[in-house]
Amino acid sequence: MNEKKVSKLFGNELSAWDIVDMKEYIEQIHERNRRVEADKSWETSKTRRVVISLMTYFTVVLFLWLIEAPRPFVNALVPTLGFILSTLTLSGLKKIWLRSVYRK
Repeated sequence: MNEKKVSKLFGNELSAWDIVDMKEYIEQIHERNRRVEADKSWETSKTRRVVISLMTYFTVVLFLWLIEAPRPFVNALVPTLGFILSTLTLSGLKKIWLRSVYRK
């Protein structure tokens, strides 16, 4: 919606086309909000954490095995557990940070 259409909102007369444009614009906003909510849901899901943890573990095992490091299956737990810990602690720190930044 451009500035002319927005400025018409504050006038006394709205044509049928203006109303159609506003409805389309509102529907676009609702569609965007649905996408954002779905993305947020995925970003904070336990499924995502498990998938990334497994991918991290198997990638590190493969790397350690290729370079012939000792006990690759055990040593690959270190970065995987580091990722899991970071996801657990960062959400708490995020809440504290948001409260300090956005306090009124």
